Amino acid sequence: MTGDLTVTFHGVRGSTPCDGDYLARYGGNTSCVALEREGEAPIVFDLGTGLRSYGSQLIGDGRAAGFQATMLLSHLHWDHVQGLPFFVPIHHPDSFVEIYGPRQNEGPLGEVFAGIMRPPYFPIRPDQLDGTVTFFDAGDDDFAVGEAKVRSRWIRHVGPTLGYRVDWDGVSVAYLSDHGQGCGIGHADDHVPDEVLELCDGVDLLIHDAQHTPAEFEQKRHWGHCTVDYAVHVAKQAGARQVALFHHDPSHGDDMVDLLLRDARDVSDRLNGASVVAAAEGMVLRFPHD
Repeated sequence: MTGDLTVTFHGVRGSTPCDGDYLARYGGNTSCVALEREGEAPIVFDLGTGLRSYGSQLIGDGRAAGFQATMLLSHLHWDHVQGLPFFVPIHHPDSFVEIYGPRQNEGPLGEVFAGIMRPPYFPIRPDQLDGTVTFFDAGDDDFAVGEAKVRSRWIRHVGPTLGYRVDWDGVSVAYLSDHGQGCGIGHADDHVPDEVLELCDGVDLLIHDAQHTPAEFEQKRHWGHCTVDYAVHVAKQAGARQVALFHHDPSHGDDMVDLLLRDARDVSDRLNGASVVAAAEGMVLRFPHD
């Protein structure tokens, strides 16, 4: 690892983890992205099943014992939380993780999270992990994480959901894993809310929900996700430099994602918009120190 900021995709799939030869290149683990800079504690977007793979990498690198990180949780749906108990570094007594996530109507975030990680649904609770896990409620907030500045804003999905922006030593990354265009609130499907523009304004990298084709969206517009074209549209409206298509539908195999990526690049080129990549497990994007 160098002084560059690295963005590593450990899980890129939406809705449910899946497996099969048809998705061998892009992967089947659910949402988890790590931002790392040498000498500083990492910042991790979401706790999907990709978090387990991240833990395995840390073990291989000799960084698991005494691991410390800040994790930014977008929302509490299963595909974004299942990885925490399988993240091996948090089973080390000297490890410490702070988790920021959306305020819940049912109570403090930590208590609500414990409701989905407890018997009979799971054998242990968060406070039974050997390491220390601390939860913090967030909403429309701005806060510091080490040398980084973090911005959280409510975005459109099913249930309380946050998008995030991290500005770290001159590099900016926005993360909107689950974001539904329209969502029945009276806006046109191409409307980009001010909160989204605020998160994505001029970022070096926008990681954005791109789960549906237009035909799929018409059948599933109430699911709280968006089309690939909308992800490109948000990037263009916000002046993002690069957009990573994310939260791939579990039914979209490698060949399908290839086609969606090709079409998204064509659309963005016509708009003179951002460069476009499709997020894949193991993909590492590097951003030089400013």
